[in-house]
Amino acid sequence: MNKEEVISQLEALGNPKMKAHHIKFGSQENVFGVKMGDIRALAKKIKTDHELALALWETGNVDSRLLAILIMKPKELSQDQVSEMIKSMQYSQVADWFQSYVIKELDFKDAIRIEGMKSSHPMEARAAWALTAGKVARDPDQVNIPELLDRLEAEMGSADPLVQWTMNTCLAYIGIHHAEYRDRALAIGEKLGVLRDYPTSKGCTSPFAPIWINEMVKRKEG
Repeated sequence: MNKEEVISQLEALGNPKMKAHHIKFGSQENVFGVKMGDIRALAKKIKTDHELALALWETGNVDSRLLAILIMKPKELSQDQVSEMIKSMQYSQVADWFQSYVIKELDFKDAIRIEGMKSSHPMEARAAWALTAGKVARDPDQVNIPELLDRLEAEMGSADPLVQWTMNTCLAYIGIHHAEYRDRALAIGEKLGVLRDYPTSKGCTSPFAPIWINEMVKRKEG
């Protein structure tokens, strides 16, 4: 299956409501609105095709990029390629899938993290804070948590909303996984109020850090 055939299939699968949803939450108009299940089904049909994935990525189309993420070979990407791909993103769902399916598989992901923590580019910073949140949860000896809390307190309130999301995740993970820093994490969350009013579906936990921290700690303690 070539690029043109795949794009034709994606366009045919487009759903107006899904397209409107993507646009509402920050995508550009270059989107068909294919349902996630249909993207996954098409990826399963194609299997792995790295060259096709790169060609689909270059279209900039949201659905094509989501599909590309599922069929590419992360280990065949160079650090420069990954950096350029991150900077080319405009939509959070593409960024989050890329984080989950590509960046986490890379041997040089910590270099991406370190560079991104110094970057003013929102998507590089978003990726870096997501990776740092993972370090907080699983490898805390590799990060300086007091310094992270200082940065979060100073920067999160005025950060680009794309970056705020993963900064907030990092703050919540500090509070959830490190009791000695929990009070400060809670205080920072209350002070900044980031995502305090985020709409949350019934039965789901609010992403507002103080609520998220307290709920997860309560579950852990029993």
